[in-house]
Amino acid sequence: MEPDDRIKAQLMTERDLGRTLDRMAQQILELTDPDAGNAADAFTLVGMQTRGVHLARRLAARIREGDDVDLPVGVLDVTMYRDDIRLRLNQPQIRETHIPVDLTGRHVVLVDDVVYTGRTARAALDALMDLGRPASIRFLVIVDRGHRELPIATDIVGRRVPTLPGEEVRVRVHEVDDREGVWLVETPRPRGDDADSA
Repeated sequence: MEPDDRIKAQLMTERDLGRTLDRMAQQILELTDPDAGNAADAFTLVGMQTRGVHLARRLAARIREGDDVDLPVGVLDVTMYRDDIRLRLNQPQIRETHIPVDLTGRHVVLVDDVVYTGRTARAALDALMDLGRPASIRFLVIVDRGHRELPIATDIVGRRVPTLPGEEVRVRVHEVDDREGVWLVETPRPRGDDADSA
């Protein structure tokens, strides 16, 4: 959590998050056509920095272990595509983007932890289109907290959590954080649509 967060509720425990990822892995597999050959040649998971990357890797591991399908996993940073990049006073932190396959003609599952206004997802779509022309893009999030400002829809959702002004949802994973789970927190000030603190 952030130092000034006040926890209002724990929405998912570590075990709940694991079960949600199990279900989502099955939903991804249901998107593939079993008669169309190797799903690994047609589908790609792309995780948005930062927590979306680790979630995408976990989903790929579940799919590989459960169904022996090895989907490639890409890493996407959308910092330079954000519409508020010029409004931020600090120097933006650019993270790695690495897509191991050509996206043209592939079905992409874009993975993030939380969706809020939809502005970060829009930036991700712009970034993906600069990297190729996918056959389709589906959007997977652990938590959809509503309050869209853009026409962005989620395709695979762990949980829908309506939030009030001053509330945010924190998804935490062991790869990045000192705890794991999902929390609803109250913040003293608005933080915008930051993918890591939405």
